[in-house]
Order: sequence, then structure tokens, then C-alpha cells
Amino acid sequence: MEPFRSHRGLIATLDRANVDTDQIIPKQFLKSIARTGFGPHLFQDWRYLPDGASNPDFPLNAERFRGASILVVRTNFGCGSSREHAVWAIQQDGFRAVIAPWQQRGDTRIPGFADIFRNNSLKNALLTVELAEAEVEEIFQMVDRYTGLEATVDLDRQRVTLHLSEELAFHFEIDPAVKARLIHGLDDIGLSLRHEASITTFESTHDPQLSSPAPARRVGPGEFGVR
Repeated sequence: MEPFRSHRGLIATLDRANVDTDQIIPKQFLKSIARTGFGPHLFQDWRYLPDGASNPDFPLNAERFRGASILVVRTNFGCGSSREHAVWAIQQDGFRAVIAPWQQRGDTRIPGFADIFRNNSLKNALLTVELAEAEVEEIFQMVDRYTGLEATVDLDRQRVTLHLSEELAFHFEIDPAVKARLIHGLDDIGLSLRHEASITTFESTHDPQLSSPAPARRVGPGEFGVR
């Protein structure tokens, strides 16, 4: 898995909340056994008109967002069914990080990302960043105001910096274990291999018979409270 430490790139915004995985990559494109070729179908139903032409009203088709690698969205991004293809489609369209707002509604905190989508992103080195709702709103406003606005997403420092005449920065929180995995580029296999020596030692000293089920036997009268 490719490590993620810091990335600078053009920001693109998608002003829609509750974007589900079927909108990210429709189900008809999930039949492939390969992990490639999903990028052109990202947001397929929004991105293209029924005749296959590019939809001029879809924000990510705008010329000003061409080549963007940081996607800023609204709350509850990636909800719906579990499909890792959604993450692959986002990455294969050129995005390295997605930023979404968390919201506080009374005693309830609404996450920026659906749990399964966030976990799938971790496994594929797509960085998901949660900021406060007001901070994400400020990013939307700055992108609207300044064409070609770039940002740096610094995982080491846990900071998103907008490159304006006076830099504007936002701190984000991330689980330390998740951060370490992304920085070192460790997927589930890579994480296991970090403990390869311990696993090998355990396997070499482990008696396989200890984990074998004992032969079944008939329980006699009076045993274990049986009468």
C-alpha cells in the first residue's frame, strides 16, 4: 500500500450530503474481477447525460476542477452498501484525500463519513479527514472565491492548509493506529508481516494437537449433573 504522509493538490468541491456508494460507483460497474478501470465511472449517473455526453451542470466536470486531487464534500459521505469499489473509483479518478464535516446535533455527533467507507478508505490509503462543519463551510467559500485553490493535507502534523495569500490552516484528529498505518503504508497483510518473527516463533513451538478437538465420549449417569 502506498504510504501517505503529506499531499498538496487542487481542491474540488461537491456540495451534496449523504452521497451513497451507489452514487459514487453504480452497481453495474461492480462485475469486473479487476481492481482497475473504475475512475471514469466515478459519479457516473451525475457526471454523464443519458446520451453519454459530459453533464455540464455537474460540479466535478468544471474545467476549474480538472486535475483535482483533494475532494471536499458534505456530511455522511459514503453511506449505503459496502463496496470497496467506491474507494477505488475515487482514487483512480485522481483523488488522494477526501474532507467532510462532522456535525453536532444535540448530544449526537454525526460523522463526516460512513463507518464502512472510512474503513475501506484506510485499507486503500485514501485519507479521510473530518473537520468541523464551520471549517468545511469556510473551505467551500474559499474555493468558490479563488479559482485554482490548492491545499496541503499533512498527515504528520494533522493539518489541512489552504494556500492563500495568508495561509489558512485547520487541525484534524485521527486515531494514532490509523495514522501509523497510513504513514507506513501498511495494509492488513503488511501489518501482520510486522509481527512475522513472533508468528513464526509461535507456529514453531505450538503443538497443533492442543487445538484439535478432544474425541467425543458418552456422558455417564451422574456426570455434570446428568441424572
